[in-house]
Amino acid sequence: MSSGALTVRRVASEHAAAVLAIADAARDADGIDPFNEQARLDIASGRRTAQLAEAGGVPVAVAVTGRDELDLVVAPGERGHGHGTAFLERLLPELEADVSAWSHGDHPAARALASSHGFEPVRTLLELRLPDLAAAVLRDAAVPADGIRISAFDPAQDAADWLELNARTFATHPEQGAVTATDLAERMAEPWFDAEDFLVARGADGRMLGYDWLKLEPGYDEGEIYVLGVDPGAAGSGLGRALLEAGLRRMLAKGRSQASLYAEGDNARALALYRRAGFVDAAVDVQFRRRGVA
Repeated sequence: MSSGALTVRRVASEHAAAVLAIADAARDADGIDPFNEQARLDIASGRRTAQLAEAGGVPVAVAVTGRDELDLVVAPGERGHGHGTAFLERLLPELEADVSAWSHGDHPAARALASSHGFEPVRTLLELRLPDLAAAVLRDAAVPADGIRISAFDPAQDAADWLELNARTFATHPEQGAVTATDLAERMAEPWFDAEDFLVARGADGRMLGYDWLKLEPGYDEGEIYVLGVDPGAAGSGLGRALLEAGLRRMLAKGRSQASLYAEGDNARALALYRRAGFVDAAVDVQFRRRGVA
């Protein structure tokens, strides 16, 4: 099908089923979701704009724009016809001067499209997987330092402390360090959220020093270390390892056989912790950035 007949229309958040259907089809075909969790939440809330490209009345590609970010995917059955190029060139004039785009799974076609339109790779995000959770949990155990207590998150009592600690722990992280009370509330409203799966560590003085938030979606054998953080002042104390193992034990107790997590490709300390625990590389996401010309 020729890309010459390409038409683009914006889709209101309450009518985004067609957008998500194409993203879901791409996920099933490629084995990785072209839209991350934040993009899907942004579509649902209307924080970013969903756009649908059609050729001859047939949906062929979707994009999510706004907040200096672009997510774009071509429907699996419509690839190889130039739709991605045509769609991107239609979108670029309306995007921010500096805009970033993710290639989840570092898809070769996405890399080629990005490179041909002035996007450069600036960041990698690794997906790590622990294929045998039981063996990892039984191998050895770490215990918190004296006076450290690990317990379940209390939404009413712990939210403010967690937001403050998270902001300090991820002060240089572009997404995690910017999590707001609204973002936290949105995630606590998700069907998978369980406060018992959100482990927090406090010192003898009651101050929150770390956390291991698990994402255990019903019906899956795999659990995710959603985010693990340790107060910068407690780095190197073994608290990260203790929290990681507490989380893995929680997963095992809830019937999970595998675990996964995401880590920045340049975070040597975190990667060393996870690989010592038995996590292996499973996939890589690459963020590209296109900087505006003055």
